[in-house]
Amino acid sequence: MSDIIEEILMAATKSRIFKNRDILRPDYIPDTLPHRENEIRKLAQILAPILREERPNNVFIYGLTGTGKTAVTLFVLKHIDKKTKELNISFQYSYINCRQSDTPYRILSELASSLGIRVPFTGLATSEVYKRIIRALELKKRLLLIVLDEIDFIIKKHGDDLLYKLVRINDVLKNSKVSLIGITNDVNFVERLDPRIRSSLGEEEIIFSPYNALQLEDILRQRAREAFHDNVLGEGVIELCAAIAAREHGDARRALDLLRVAGELAEREGARRVTIEHVYKARDELERDRVQEVVHTLPLHSKLVLLAILALVKEGKITTTGEVYNTYIKICKSVRIETVTQRRVSDIINELDMLGLVNAKVVSRGRYGKTKIISINLKPDILYDALSRDPRLEPIINNIRG
Repeated sequence: MSDIIEEILMAATKSRIFKNRDILRPDYIPDTLPHRENEIRKLAQILAPILREERPNNVFIYGLTGTGKTAVTLFVLKHIDKKTKELNISFQYSYINCRQSDTPYRILSELASSLGIRVPFTGLATSEVYKRIIRALELKKRLLLIVLDEIDFIIKKHGDDLLYKLVRINDVLKNSKVSLIGITNDVNFVERLDPRIRSSLGEEEIIFSPYNALQLEDILRQRAREAFHDNVLGEGVIELCAAIAAREHGDARRALDLLRVAGELAEREGARRVTIEHVYKARDELERDRVQEVVHTLPLHSKLVLLAILALVKEGKITTTGEVYNTYIKICKSVRIETVTQRRVSDIINELDMLGLVNAKVVSRGRYGKTKIISINLKPDILYDALSRDPRLEPIINNIRG
């Protein structure tokens, strides 16, 4: 057994596929960002007052996942940071991902840490951490730019009190100035904020459109030159990764993940080249991982509705909301779970559609009105595997799959 491990470890010391696979990871910021020149220019223009030691306007950046919002923001800030050091300007930026730091306390403690303030992981009141940040800023004249990535996540989960504090922070500061950059997938985010916050934001907006297939090819080719050894990418590999990602809302992150995982699969197989077959295998593996994560977080009744849809698909029936509800009731009775209303089931179907697990299409039936036809977007086995992580559902799954 030790010989097997030794063989694997020796092979891992030098890859014949990758020169540097980290270049394909989403958090890697390259020296150039193709097809985002306009967005880079606009953000740099908004933040340019920093070089005059003036506070820039707050900025909100909108766009779907994988459209380069975070990469452009960090790219521009890296250059501004370098320039302020040359000009001896006291400038600092603090980047915080609100999905990872998912409470107001964690966001403030991460901000405090970036300012050199040590606070315990828990135990202090949020207001106390905020006061310590104010004191630290007042000790030294400083321009601070706070980047809140996925800002909608924290607002939806905990309300907008933290954002209110941050947009009004300049009212209590005398020696320092603070601006915000909010990054979100939700184009209606600001409209849902408290009017007091909206009036204080004074924000600028930048909207990132999805990449098309040709733009994604350019991005992949740029990264591939540095990430892979010469001549290891087979014909059509980059084009296929770009085409798959372009169909899924122009997501560059998705395209990069596909290319990286395809390379990793080729490496594990001992192949000398990455082929389009590796790309298709990578797509299935990434889809499985994504579905596992999404399904695992679903409430119980959403999982039961999804199982009802799977049962109807297996029977080959045209799946309507009414059929799903009837099957859902039978499933709930079989495991003695109290049901929700048909209206709630219809809402759940819409939610599953938004998550990309099912496709709910409204079709006209002439004089019989309209109905919703429901199908699944994924291979049933991927959904069954994801649902089977919930032990409560195992007998239902076994019964449906036969």
